[in-house]
Amino acid sequence: MEASTERAASWRPALVVAGTAAFLYVADQVSKALVVAALDRGEYVDVVGDLLRIWYVQNTGAAFSLMPGALWLFLPVTVVALVMIGYFFRAFRERGPWIHVVLGTILAGTLGNLTDRLRLGYVVDFISVGIGDARFPTFNVADSAVVVGIGVLVLYLTFAERRAARDERAG
Repeated sequence: MEASTERAASWRPALVVAGTAAFLYVADQVSKALVVAALDRGEYVDVVGDLLRIWYVQNTGAAFSLMPGALWLFLPVTVVALVMIGYFFRAFRERGPWIHVVLGTILAGTLGNLTDRLRLGYVVDFISVGIGDARFPTFNVADSAVVVGIGVLVLYLTFAERRAARDERAG
């Protein structure tokens, strides 16, 4: 009985990563499909005044429209990102489930935008925040997942690892 419990526990981190990634990937792809079906390219709808808009943009660049047209660069960077997610998964496999949620979040964003680039040659962006012409670059669910996931991972690596090292020295 104990061996089957250990086997099940060994799969939990992978299930958390995969489940998180699947949920956010579907949310990304469905939200993009809804925007494409509802709006013409360049068209927008104000959601909260002009502070928040749904604005259909085709982005040939990186997250937040950086480096437009550099598809040749994004594919190798995506491969490196996937390798790094795999590395962190193996390194943090025994950690709590929240780090696996973070890795699933980054994976979803990476795969969401990769899907668009391979299928369409551009990424569908649609979330626009700003006032008037002073606007943050338009983004999507996948961009948000990557940025938030990497931000949380950096915080985790900075503070959790420091804490672990401090606890090890103290104990």
